[in-house]
Amino acid sequence: MSPLKLTIFAFSSGLLLALAWLGFPGLILLIAFIPLLYVDDYLQEHKHQYKPFIFWLFSLITFLVWNSLTLWWVWNATPFGAVFAIIVNSFLMSLVFGLAHVVGRHKGKSFGHLFLFFSWISFEYLHYNWDMSCPWLTLGNGLANDVKIIQWFEYTGVLGGTAWILIVNLLVWELIQKSGTYPREKIRLQLYLVIVIIFFPVVISLIRYQTYTEKSDPVNIVIAQPNIDPYNDKFSGMSVGEQLKRLLQVSDSLGTDSTDFFVGPETALHELWENNPFPNRQVVAIRNFLNEKYPNASFVVGASTLRRYFPGEEISSSARYSSDSSIVYDAFNSACYIEKELPVEFYHKTKLVSGVEKMPFEKQLRFLEKWIINLGGISGTLGSQKDTLVFSKNGTNFAVPICYESGYGEYLSGFVKEGANVFFIITNDGWWKNTPGYKQHLSYSRLRAIEFRRGIARSGNTGISCFINQRGDIVKRTAWWKQTSISGTINRNDKITFYAKHGDYVARISVMLFAAMLMIFLVEELKSKKKEPH
Repeated sequence: MSPLKLTIFAFSSGLLLALAWLGFPGLILLIAFIPLLYVDDYLQEHKHQYKPFIFWLFSLITFLVWNSLTLWWVWNATPFGAVFAIIVNSFLMSLVFGLAHVVGRHKGKSFGHLFLFFSWISFEYLHYNWDMSCPWLTLGNGLANDVKIIQWFEYTGVLGGTAWILIVNLLVWELIQKSGTYPREKIRLQLYLVIVIIFFPVVISLIRYQTYTEKSDPVNIVIAQPNIDPYNDKFSGMSVGEQLKRLLQVSDSLGTDSTDFFVGPETALHELWENNPFPNRQVVAIRNFLNEKYPNASFVVGASTLRRYFPGEEISSSARYSSDSSIVYDAFNSACYIEKELPVEFYHKTKLVSGVEKMPFEKQLRFLEKWIINLGGISGTLGSQKDTLVFSKNGTNFAVPICYESGYGEYLSGFVKEGANVFFIITNDGWWKNTPGYKQHLSYSRLRAIEFRRGIARSGNTGISCFINQRGDIVKRTAWWKQTSISGTINRNDKITFYAKHGDYVARISVMLFAAMLMIFLVEELKSKKKEPH
């Protein structure tokens, strides 16, 4: 077969993978890897003609196509970041397939496919938990808008979806290989197995979706969408006072005596000193807003905050100095819980975006920190919070994941274990403009609703703001790029799902089995080399 045809197969897999993030049904992922698996099989059968490096190049084509078609919109915020993310992601993904190809050459296709299964899930788990974390293209995320068929995520989390996608791809490809060469009875049995693996979780999920009933325990919320252009208005064209006025106007438009919470977007408030927030005019204005009109309500809103260190206090590694070095302080991307009289409470974003909010491998790359771009009001590596924090008011225990954090299932399980019975997600997706980026980001919140069976109120500066029920349905939403607000309710739920309790156990099991298989492979390779005549 010509290199051109193999390239077309590799390209096809990348395109099929991307379609799930571009509005097509996520079920397409169940066959997305088959063209690339064909390339893998062909090159293994002709391994005397092709070195393993050749397959790695074809797999790199697949992942460059997938990453480029799904992440190109990052260019609007940072061209360098977009290119970097696409290249690094593609390279790492291709290494997984390349290594599995090498293993398959030496240990056989079945061992290679099993190795691919565990190594890919291990890779995705790594991508959640290392210094250059970027779990955006976790395979299971591609099912985010198919909520009726993924209700079982409350048991497995999104990585269970990844496992499902990989299993089906591998079994379907084996079925294709065997057709015409294996006895019909064996083919029929494997076909039945594939059908069961595809449809069993779907049927169970559809039943769960239809029968799941939320306990009525409502929280009344007004979600504000001030729609402030992050490029032209947020940090230059519109004053802090004008921005706050718009936030309060859209909040006031739907507030009532029964409103429990007003929820505003990420970094809606500017440079708020945490050591003494009370004199801050923004906090005073919000307190006056509550006291004068909504005495029963509270305000939850994002802010760029600062915390000063005084002599004798332990200084964090992310601390910075004022221009004259007289003040040592930390900068945070924060969520603020503002009551009428009680002290302001702060939660600091912990899952910081590499290259935007933090310098990855900080000790080794500290000299590059000045290149971190400003997407939150304050540039440079931000401070973060070590422990989860759940705010509480009259039985409503709420966590406030900030932007990118809504993509981390196991991380958010910590808030559920700490008692969170609802989520308020705050974000500012306007940096990406009108692209698939904000739609993809919104869909990940639906996954969290299913995994934890928690109602979600999501406030986006430019949209989409919405209410999501415990089945992952978007029950009310705003339009994109519109100054508006919406009101509604979400139900509190104190029950802890299997996934919330056990986290990404699918990945931890996979990591152990991947390590075991890799060890077996390496030991046998060493033994075989020792037996070779010199």
